[in-house]
Amino acid sequence: MDRKYKRVVLKLSGEALAGDDNFVLCPEILKRVAKQIAQIASAGVQVGVVIGAGNIWRGRMDEEMNRAIADNMGMAATLINSLAMKDYVIRAGVDAEVLSAVAVDKFADYYTTRRAIDLLEKNVVVIFACGTGNPFFTTDTAGALRACEISADGFIQAKNIDAVYDDDPRKNPKAKPYKRINYNYILKNELKAFDATASILLRDNNIDCIMVSLNDEDALLNALNGRGKGTIICNDDVVEYY
Repeated sequence: MDRKYKRVVLKLSGEALAGDDNFVLCPEILKRVAKQIAQIASAGVQVGVVIGAGNIWRGRMDEEMNRAIADNMGMAATLINSLAMKDYVIRAGVDAEVLSAVAVDKFADYYTTRRAIDLLEKNVVVIFACGTGNPFFTTDTAGALRACEISADGFIQAKNIDAVYDDDPRKNPKAKPYKRINYNYILKNELKAFDATASILLRDNNIDCIMVSLNDEDALLNALNGRGKGTIICNDDVVEYY
């Protein structure tokens, strides 16, 4: 593997782990993703993982619900996803640990940057649970924050969509996918790659992002090898379509 990145944070969509049959967690998808994580970890890349909670909890139940309480529920849901992924990654043949941004010592160790780096340097996959530990922040931002804290050189955004598009491809069949794009262009044009806070953190710390589809076979390995479809988001002054 001719790899460019030595340490990456993988941000997984929680919704993508549910599959098409309304499962909370689809075993086949978990198995496929864990296999890909094990592939890149076995190739020598240090891997951190952040998982969203959209398969369990998304936003508020109604407009009157307290936002902080709703976000705390979302953080708790990410712990469920993280523990599941730990089990599947270990069964795929690679050691894994969950570090939580809030104290849940019955289930996971408490997150510190030093603890995370120590594990990564021992080739343990580190799964970051409970977001940033604070309400009002998305798991995209949590992933970008962890990438900055652990000095990652790559950030992989894996969703149900295979690239960043210039319009919503579900509504506009003529929407065009980008091959390469820069953070300032995304922010200026308000493209829905991830939230603005995550974009700014990655931009200011010069961390490349690769957006890929979680449904593609070997998507993570291909992303790190520069193969397969996906969008590279970086600080280069470039806007390139497929």
